[in-house]
Amino acid sequence: MNAKEAVAKRILELCSERNMTVNALANNAGISPSTIYSMLNYKSQNPGIVSIHSICYGFDITLREFFNSDIFVDVEFIDD
Repeated sequence: MNAKEAVAKRILELCSERNMTVNALANNAGISPSTIYSMLNYKSQNPGIVSIHSICYGFDITLREFFNSDIFVDVEFIDD
């Protein structure tokens, strides 16, 4: 799994754990739903740390908590 896929999977995992829709997350995070959907649909080629930080704010977690998941253990980082 590459980093983009891992970030998308983690967002969906956290939404599921919290019974939260993507639109509710976007509202909590103060970003547009289209920003999150582009990350989930892999349209975003490089999900930026600022966007991920905003998403963490929407989940009320830290960046450390976001990345503290087995999802990121075997992530492949590819130089495009």
